[in-house]
Amino acid sequence: MELRRVVITGLGALTPIGNTKDEYWEALKSGKSGAAPITYFDTEKFKTKFACELKNFNATDFLDRKEARKMDRFTQYAMVASDEAIADSKLDLDAINKLRVGVIWGAGIGGLETFQDEVLNFAAGDGTPRFNPFFIPKMIADIAPGNISIKHGFMGPNYTTVSACASSANAMIDALNYIRLGHCDVVVTGGSEAAVTIAGMGGFNAMHALSTRNESPETASRPFDATRDGFVLGEGAGAIILEDYEHAKARGAKIYAEVIGGGLSSDAYHMTAPHPEGIGVIAVMKNCLDNAGIKPEDVDHINTHGTSTPLGDVAELKAISEVFGEHAKHININSTKSMTGHLLGAAGAIESIAAILAIEHGVVPPTINHEVIDENIDPELNLTLNKAQKRDVKVAMSNTFGFGGHNACVLFKKLD
Repeated sequence: MELRRVVITGLGALTPIGNTKDEYWEALKSGKSGAAPITYFDTEKFKTKFACELKNFNATDFLDRKEARKMDRFTQYAMVASDEAIADSKLDLDAINKLRVGVIWGAGIGGLETFQDEVLNFAAGDGTPRFNPFFIPKMIADIAPGNISIKHGFMGPNYTTVSACASSANAMIDALNYIRLGHCDVVVTGGSEAAVTIAGMGGFNAMHALSTRNESPETASRPFDATRDGFVLGEGAGAIILEDYEHAKARGAKIYAEVIGGGLSSDAYHMTAPHPEGIGVIAVMKNCLDNAGIKPEDVDHINTHGTSTPLGDVAELKAISEVFGEHAKHININSTKSMTGHLLGAAGAIESIAAILAIEHGVVPPTINHEVIDENIDPELNLTLNKAQKRDVKVAMSNTFGFGGHNACVLFKKLD
């Protein structure tokens, strides 16, 4: 069976540094940080008092007020980003076969704020279970793709992938395979997350996972820097329209890039810590290269998982050196989490969009906030530090790893 080619025809982004795809890209190129003091709740008693929140975003500017009230923020974000991507794709929704259009979405947590608020309200009451009738539908992680499909009438495969921070990358790989195998013509894919909440911040602080650089939030996310002390929590959504190449070509669609491969693996090591030798990460990148049918030396750019944690950054870069050998020194490596923070289940989607736009524009966004060299990192690696670099990117890789040892890797290529 010959696999069908899969291309990207639409993008949508809702991020801490830009509320549209174009705003996001301009901020990435300029090295803008999205970190700032938290505005959603009182952080006086929290170890970390900052995050990468969305700026100037009001869901009712995009959604009917009554409908928006039935959605957790993570679903609101999904609706806004997917609407932008669908509009960007210029799909004729009246002409396409909606039975062959799927929605495969990623969310590592789902409606955390809804769950938190309902439980707190119950605890503050008299013990009578007065729960919002929309509590469960707002909270469940699969509701985002459900709402997208209901709005547009898409009747193909519809579900959420949950693999912690690898969730939306997993969703993209599933979407890729559904189209490759001929089950769908189009899939709306990506991911969303809204975990900047009391429970989210408190839980990650308890794990000692977050940076506590409260005196300088905008410089706290500093992947690969020797003084990094944890990740910065982010929120938002990224949406990508994947489409059968022949289907896209027949309707004259703009094509951003081709998706040529996806890889998955497990560390099988620890609930939260990466394998110190990067064994699972080595495996996932090799799996992805094999799936795409390309050689390591074909890769020009890698947007790393690069969370700004002491263990994770070193393990990933060691794995890159192992997989790519001498060619690793000729790859533009970066971490856009230095600007957006860590969007958890939405990270794979929003970072894939950055890699896709790097291919389109011939520019690799920087890894910002790097000041002190880490002696555990190979100094010959080009980590695209502090300033964007021009590069004719023909092939770009996006890495995403999640708690539980979940690893996902996706490869994009400039269309021949």
